[in-house]
Parts: sequence; structure tokens; C-alpha cells
Amino acid sequence: MRRARLDGPIDLAGFRREAKRLLALGAQPEEVVWDCGDATDGDLWSLAETEPAENDPTSPAGTGRASFADARSAERPPPPLHVPKDFLRLCEDVLLHREPQRFALMYRLLARLAREPAFWRDPLDPDRRRAEQLAREVRHEIHKLHAFVRFVPVVDEDLGGKERLVAWIEPEHHVLEAAAPFFARRFANERWAILSPRCSVTWDGVSLALGPGGTREQAPAPDAGARLWLTYYRSIFNPARLKVAMMEREMPRRYWANLPEAALIEPLVAQAQARMDGMLEAEPTAPRRLRPIAPIDRSPQAAGAADEPDASKAPTAPSS
Repeated sequence: MRRARLDGPIDLAGFRREAKRLLALGAQPEEVVWDCGDATDGDLWSLAETEPAENDPTSPAGTGRASFADARSAERPPPPLHVPKDFLRLCEDVLLHREPQRFALMYRLLARLAREPAFWRDPLDPDRRRAEQLAREVRHEIHKLHAFVRFVPVVDEDLGGKERLVAWIEPEHHVLEAAAPFFARRFANERWAILSPRCSVTWDGVSLALGPGGTREQAPAPDAGARLWLTYYRSIFNPARLKVAMMEREMPRRYWANLPEAALIEPLVAQAQARMDGMLEAEPTAPRRLRPIAPIDRSPQAAGAADEPDASKAPTAPSS
């Protein structure tokens, strides 16, 4: 077994580096254990079993023979491998997923491309379909992140008492870095920060910066703007157009804890049927009669009449 170490759960550069090294060594996908430093990724016991003991004479590290062979193979330049552009885009999306076996899946696809490039033309290949499913879920999560981030203005002493927008979000996948450029474009003139359990992203008006993760307690409480938003959300709710299943599909319940308007959803849904029955039983309202607007007369006669002075409004000479 071979271990491939990465610097984090979305270390794309590290994955490319390790994948090239492993391909040069001829490592089979089932022989590789990927370690990205995330306790939720991989198998703790398998990682422990694949760690060679330095003092064990039967281990590769103890004899030195296998490690020397690996080093000699690594010195040889790996054969050039040309992969399709859509594979690179697929890899960038899949590695943002929380699936523990995502690195193993993409390395297996890469090794197959090295052996049999023609398989990539088969859109029904099980490995490719699995990777495309993970990529779709990642893109969907990025779309939801764009929609469900709620900023709250706070006074930041580091900015000299100026306001900074702060938001808390708990994405299902590792997508905060990929979603951040959207907010940099949309709020380019603001200073803002988005906190999440894994990492944080800040914008200073010029560039994005990554930081450590935070907790929900560090996020500010809703302000007066949130109350105004709740008033608006309540006023636009239409009980006659309520479709609960579709609403939960577009706004999954796992986001509700971080959305101010989520506190109104269940009461509004519970009152929807009664409000709709009241609308049906109410007497129809008479439409308000509007006075028709007279068309503008643009004829030359009307224009000339407008230029003539009105005799009734002409000033009269004072009587003697």
C-alpha cells in the first residue's frame, strides 16, 4: 500500500502532484490510500496499517530496497499524459465534495485514461457517471450558497469603527472558496467576511483572504435590517401558490437554521389553508373605475391654438 499525503481536503495542486508521482511509480488505484488531513476522510485503521515501521526489517522502510526502487523510479521523468479539458473541470468540482473516496475515484479515472484513453468517450461508464454526479452536487451547493448567505453589518474596530458585513454558513461540501468570488463581485465596495466551520473568507475591497474556521457563536445576531426583511417576506407570501415539497427542494431544511426568514415558514405554512379559504369566501371587490386618459391632439391646429393668448385671461385696462 502507498500513502498519498495532501495539505487539505481540497488540495487540488497536491492531488495533481501526487497523482503524477504515483503514475510514474506504476501504482495501481487499489494500492493507494489518500490522506488529506481530514478526520472525516479515509479510514483511520487503514491509514495506521499502511504506515511503515522504521525499525521493522520486513517493512520497505526497514530494508531500504523498496524505498530505493521507488526513489529510482521517481527520478525518471513520468511519461507525458494528456487528459481532456472536461476531465480537468470535472476533477476541480469533484474534489470539493465531501465524499471520502473522491480522491481515489479521480485517481482511478486518471489511471484508466493513462491505460485506455478511449474509455472517456463512453458517457455511461460507471466511474465517470459517479464523478459527474458528485460534480453536479457540488455545483448545486455553490448555487445554494450564493442564495442563502445572509450578511449582518457589525462595527469592526480593525476598520476604525467602520461597518463590516459578516455572515455564517454551514455548507455541506467544501465550496466556500469556490463561491467567494461571486460575493467579491456583488459586494465589491463593501468589507465583508463569511464564516464557516472549516474556514473563513474575507474581502477587504481588493482581494480575498482565507482564514481559520469559526463557530456559530462568533456570528452576529440579526439586526433591524433582518426584521425589515421578515416583514417583506411575510407580505409577499401567497398561500394560494404554496407547494411545500418544491419549497423544501429549493430551500433544504438544513439551511433553515441560518436563515432569518425560516422562523416564519412553518407558521405561514400552517396558516396557508385558512387564509386561502378566507380568500375564496370573501366577497369580490369592485374594480376601481379609472377616468380614461384623453389622447394628445398633435394636429397643427391644436398647436396653433396653444400659441394664441387666451382672451379671457388677458389683463384689462384700468378704468378712469
